[in-house]
Amino acid sequence: MEVRLANPRGFCAGVDRAIEIVEKALELHGAPVYVLHEIVHNRHVLDDLSGRGVKFVKRLSEVPEGAVVIYSAHGVSDEVVAEGERRGFRVIDATCPLVTKVHVQAQRYAGDGREVILIGHPGHPEVEGTRGRIEGKVHVLSTVEEVEALVVDDAERLSYVTQTTLSVDDTRDAIQALVQRFPSIQGPALEDICYATQNRQNAIRDLTPGIDLLIVVGSQNSSNSSRLRELGERKGVPSYLIDDPDQIRTEWLSESRVIGVTAGASAPEVLVQEIITRLRALGVDSVRETEGEPETVVFKMPRELER
Repeated sequence: MEVRLANPRGFCAGVDRAIEIVEKALELHGAPVYVLHEIVHNRHVLDDLSGRGVKFVKRLSEVPEGAVVIYSAHGVSDEVVAEGERRGFRVIDATCPLVTKVHVQAQRYAGDGREVILIGHPGHPEVEGTRGRIEGKVHVLSTVEEVEALVVDDAERLSYVTQTTLSVDDTRDAIQALVQRFPSIQGPALEDICYATQNRQNAIRDLTPGIDLLIVVGSQNSSNSSRLRELGERKGVPSYLIDDPDQIRTEWLSESRVIGVTAGASAPEVLVQEIITRLRALGVDSVRETEGEPETVVFKMPRELER
């Protein structure tokens, strides 16, 4: 059997930055450091940081007065920002700059008096954070059917923004349905969706024609990892999302000669290599890296840590 490794895969610039922010905060302030929500959606990353004194909380009410608090890469609402200021936390914002870009776009549309449509999954931390940054009415949807059922106040004063970790194909379908139904709607080009999401999905499109099985490395609650698995299935390839080598089942390999392996943007490369080691033990005798879109994006650290 042969493994073909997708490129690019794994950590994106936003995830690299978020994890580095937590590590630098630990160096500067010592443990404990509190992080609102999961800094990124990967169990192995969270377990490692927890073991070093990071405490992940679901709400700021769990944080003691005056503590160091980091907002996750997914972003937070204005309400959360105000509560952090009111309670005197030492706040470090690890929101991905591409998510912040969506916040700014949405706020501009709302400031122009437009209803905002947020293409995304309700309940996802990024969606809830973006929703909480917008004054006025916000509609959250992700499917063509939801577009068709949408009721708005003024069809001539609409806009849309998107969650950064969606399927590019699904997002395209939703945008096309919105434009068809509301021709005067305003919104960013599809290319404005997160570069890392696009690149990892494009790598799957390039990989699937020549493989019999796709393994996506990532946690079950990782949106971008789940979209990679779904894309593999759409391309007719049996596809599985795992975040531990022990989750590989031998029956997956019984009729597979070429196995594709990729990783979501929040999955560390060390985990990919552990899964490769497990596949070698199960009969893989060659591993080949595919070519892909080079990624050179680097985001600056927050001002609090630059100082």
